[in-house]
Amino acid sequence: MTIKPLADRVVTKLVAAEETTKSGIILTSAAKEKPQKAEVVAVGPGGIIDGNEVKMYVKVGDKVIVSKYAGNEVKVDGEEYSIVRQSDILAIVE
Repeated sequence: MTIKPLADRVVTKLVAAEETTKSGIILTSAAKEKPQKAEVVAVGPGGIIDGNEVKMYVKVGDKVIVSKYAGNEVKVDGEEYSIVRQSDILAIVE
């Protein structure tokens, strides 16, 4: 099954969170922060949203930084994805 986002939505797959700190301390699952880095898996077509034209700036394969608690998490075929609005994407990582 594939996910095809509508309007200004973007499907992302979260990049795994760091399990150890820079000093080598192993973090428990409760101490880990929600990851903010993600890879774009699918992009909606954009278009007219609330009377304004929305152009899509991200493309499949881009590495992005997403707002911490943005979007909706879904599970498809055992994989976890997040569906966010393009406006919830803070930056493209180059």
